[in-house]
Amino acid sequence: MAGCSWAARLQAPAALSSMHEKQTPSFEDNQSVREVKDALSISEPVRPIEQLMAGVNLTPSDPRTFILTGISGLESAHEWISIPFSISYIIGLLGNFMLLFVVGKEQTLHKPMYLLICMLALTDIAMSTFVVPKALCLFWFSLNGITVGGCLTQMFFLHTVSIMQSAILVIMAFDRYVAICSPLRYSTILTNAQIGKLGLVGLIKAVLFTLPMPLLLSRLPFCAKRIIPNTYCEHMAVAKMSCGDITVNKMYGLVITFLVIGLDLTLIALSYGLIIRAVLGISSKKAHQKALNTCIAHIFVMLMYYLPGLFSNLTHRFGQGIAPHIHIILNNLYLLVPPILNPIIYGVKTKELRDKVGKYTCRS
Repeated sequence: MAGCSWAARLQAPAALSSMHEKQTPSFEDNQSVREVKDALSISEPVRPIEQLMAGVNLTPSDPRTFILTGISGLESAHEWISIPFSISYIIGLLGNFMLLFVVGKEQTLHKPMYLLICMLALTDIAMSTFVVPKALCLFWFSLNGITVGGCLTQMFFLHTVSIMQSAILVIMAFDRYVAICSPLRYSTILTNAQIGKLGLVGLIKAVLFTLPMPLLLSRLPFCAKRIIPNTYCEHMAVAKMSCGDITVNKMYGLVITFLVIGLDLTLIALSYGLIIRAVLGISSKKAHQKALNTCIAHIFVMLMYYLPGLFSNLTHRFGQGIAPHIHIILNNLYLLVPPILNPIIYGVKTKELRDKVGKYTCRS
């Protein structure tokens, strides 16, 4: 009996060890359990920003890339929106290049007024070309990524050309004032050399006013959310992505808005006010009507240029309740419409230039 008891005690640890081995799952069992749990579990919802980034094969934390959303709220209609974009761009290019070609070929058109028209045509071509090709890539191929350097470069050239164009419109208003109010002194006040100098001053002013914008932005830290709700990089839209203090950016943008748009619009309004007063004093009814029609057409083009730009700048700061797609569409109209209208208003409506354009377009 004692031998049996001793044997039982020897077998007890072995039995316990065998039971423990049965209760402890093997590595294969653990892997199977994990696979079953993974299959039955519900994955964590993907956040909207991550979904957007996944769509373009980018990560929100990528420090070298911004994302342009296009026209927010109308993403499903991007392909349709691209049609008026591309048509407007092509018409604007054709019209402005035609003006440059005709004025360049015809020696009789080498006059201050036509040099100003050529300068305006160059800014129209540049402004739309800085934006539309990239926007079309976004609409057609969903290529909505842009590097930080590329974004700041686009912003610099776009704002520089915009301020330069404003300066040219002021010079054109002054040119019309001298031509109508002091026609006998026109050739002595405004020469080709004088127009060139005024254009250079306008370019220097544009560069000096715009240069601080990318410099101020380059010092800011940007958050993980690097999404620009627009088709191009605009100063305040980029600044709003920063996690830092953008008070200086806001103040500088506001000062430039009122210095450029406010001062230039005041000078243009003063010039055309004096022109209209002089026109109303013309005794010839035909000349009176012709001059008045020309002034109204010029004022319309200038309003199409200034009003959307002013609206865009102010809504970035004060228009929180405005739908994003309205803001973006007006932004783009200000880039697309003037390049189409300017060759018509300033070019084709001028008889001398219209005759020269007809000489080339109607040639058999």
